[in-house]
Amino acid sequence: MQKLSFPLAIIALIISIISFFYFKNNNQQVYVDVNKLLDGYERTAVVRSEFEKKAASMNANVDSLLGDWQKELKVYEKERSGMSKKELALKQELLGNKQQQLNAYQQAIQKQLKEEDQKVTQTVVNDINDFVKEYGKENGYSIILGATGSGTIMYADESADLTDEILEKLNKSFKGE
Repeated sequence: MQKLSFPLAIIALIISIISFFYFKNNNQQVYVDVNKLLDGYERTAVVRSEFEKKAASMNANVDSLLGDWQKELKVYEKERSGMSKKELALKQELLGNKQQQLNAYQQAIQKQLKEEDQKVTQTVVNDINDFVKEYGKENGYSIILGATGSGTIMYADESADLTDEILEKLNKSFKGE
């Protein structure tokens, strides 16, 4: 009986060591710097550039309308001395209404731009999240944490940082390589 327990103990020890190293590698905890991924992802720059062009166009439209209103106001100020009280009241009401409409339009444009900015940012974030999820599955990671710089990960060894590796492959994926 004694002769049988020694080989079993050795086999158990070998299995334990192999299991330790096997599971240690598969359960390695790693992280990515989310801000660095967002900043370094080439699609972010493309989407941001498209958004900024659209925002500039919409803001130029608001600026044009504001310029027209200011010209009307200057004309009114020059001509008001020659107007009757009724004409003055009517012109003031028209200018006031135009100003209110312009303010409402400007607020609507700002709201729309904010919503679109959030939408395009979320699209990029979803793209990154999907890629990281697939990357984790393909490379056998049980967990990939996201560091945002706001205290979610207080410390991690740099060897656990996958950010550069994922960023490189993410950009290659975006380019279709």
